[in-house]
Amino acid sequence: MAVNTTLAPRRAGDSVRLTRNIHDYLANRLGTEIISGAFPPGSLLPNEQVLLQRFGVSRTALREAYRALNAKGLIVSRPKIGTRVRPKADWNMLDPDVLAWHLQTAPTAAVVEHLFQLRQMVEPPAAALAAASRDDRSMARIAAAYADMERFKDGSGDLISADLRFHQAILEATGNHFIGAFGSLIHAALICTFERGWQSAATMRQNRLLQHRGVLEAIVDGEPDQARSRMEALLRDSVDDVLRSLRRRARSGASAGEWSYPQDPSTGHGWAGK
Repeated sequence: MAVNTTLAPRRAGDSVRLTRNIHDYLANRLGTEIISGAFPPGSLLPNEQVLLQRFGVSRTALREAYRALNAKGLIVSRPKIGTRVRPKADWNMLDPDVLAWHLQTAPTAAVVEHLFQLRQMVEPPAAALAAASRDDRSMARIAAAYADMERFKDGSGDLISADLRFHQAILEATGNHFIGAFGSLIHAALICTFERGWQSAATMRQNRLLQHRGVLEAIVDGEPDQARSRMEALLRDSVDDVLRSLRRRARSGASAGEWSYPQDPSTGHGWAGK
């Protein structure tokens, strides 16, 4: 499979983008295969020559992709031994690509539950901090995101982006830059779980929308305990929505590779299961 022909540079500066696109392509393909179990932890990747022939790329491009995967904790290369898949405990699970690859290839109940456990640790306290601070600019951002959710609930706009902005605005409203960065860390996972928790990619259940409104009202009213408890309830019910979606998919016989994943609203790129 030669990727070079579809990425041939056409104007000044394209050669840099070409190289980067090939690196990203290779890292994405190999990373997805590692996480799917095609290359389990402890196993050796095929030798360089096999991969060069398979993908039709240069040795430099392949090694750059290896560097990216090594930085994410997925592989380690040793002279005269080869490139080995590292134990799962070494994988950087908060890396956006690693998270996206997990949700592409293995969106199991355990993965979803672990993700929501992490969100429960961060988002309810963040909602309480946001309610305590009540910064006017932050309140306006949260309210604007909710207004878009209300406006787009029937599929007339980008509901995924509005929901993402709602949760991100609450994290940023804490005034704590470490907490604010949390949404960016799990950006891909948030988008995917939002989509999975809705009846379709375009609509949201009315009761889940009202729960978002309840969180907003508690924050605007300066009620930290209410904001915390309402966010906890929202996340509990949301994970149930996602798990029901997974069970429906399993009953229908759809594999992870057959699923379509929503686009990242900040880049316009999607995460296709294949």
